[in-house]
Amino acid sequence: MNKKKSRTVLKCTDLYDKALSRYQNLLTVREEMEKELEGASPGKIRVAKTENRIQFYLRRESAEKAGIYIPKGESGKLKHYLQKAYDEKALIFVDREIHILGKFIKNSDGISDRIRQLYSDNPDEVKRYIDPIDEADEDRVKRWESTLYESKKISDYTTVYETKRGEKVRSKSELNIANTLAEKGIPYKYECPLKLKNGVIVYPDFTVLNVRERRQIYWEHRGMMDDKEYAKNSVLKMKTYMKNGLFIGRDLIISEETSANPLGTDEINAIVKVFFGE
Repeated sequence: MNKKKSRTVLKCTDLYDKALSRYQNLLTVREEMEKELEGASPGKIRVAKTENRIQFYLRRESAEKAGIYIPKGESGKLKHYLQKAYDEKALIFVDREIHILGKFIKNSDGISDRIRQLYSDNPDEVKRYIDPIDEADEDRVKRWESTLYESKKISDYTTVYETKRGEKVRSKSELNIANTLAEKGIPYKYECPLKLKNGVIVYPDFTVLNVRERRQIYWEHRGMMDDKEYAKNSVLKMKTYMKNGLFIGRDLIISEETSANPLGTDEINAIVKVFFGE
């Protein structure tokens, strides 16, 4: 049989959460605007534009054509009526969006979760024959962690530290990073090879699976930044990452330390919270 082309899979989305948040926000805005309009004085501002200036006239009755001139010095009155006019128009669009989002939220009815479970509810004997378009988090993590890889070799002369998972890492800070990720249940691989666009293989210190966003993030810890040669090579490595579309703050986490300023566990926890919400 011909080799099967890999299928396009569904990207992770927070569309439904954002839609619900927007819907609730709109309801609050509408309630506040309606209260303000209820207490507003009757009448509307007519804005008259000439070549050199803009003038304001208050029409107290709809049948009024010209209205009473309001000088710009009466800023409080102008703000009251102009805000009222703006709110009346904005409220029309707010109502329309509430109606659209309300129907969307009602009809979505957890559909993305059901798509995931359609695959994940199957026994493993069935799953092996299916290429899913989406899957539950636990299935994605299981599949990601089951992919074998050959990490970068550590010399026999290198001091190593053993993580709680039994891995050998090169520094105390890497030990703390690994143990923090493990304690928080965040899937990671230590020094997993990454093939760049030009075919070069690099070994990020940690390849971490962001389960919530369903993508990999690479974590480089630069542990000897007071060493000039080490710092120089670190900068070159960052440039290589960027040339390959991996950017700090989105695809790449950078932590640093010197001999005088080691990486603290509080800093590790802060990084993990920002990137992984844990």
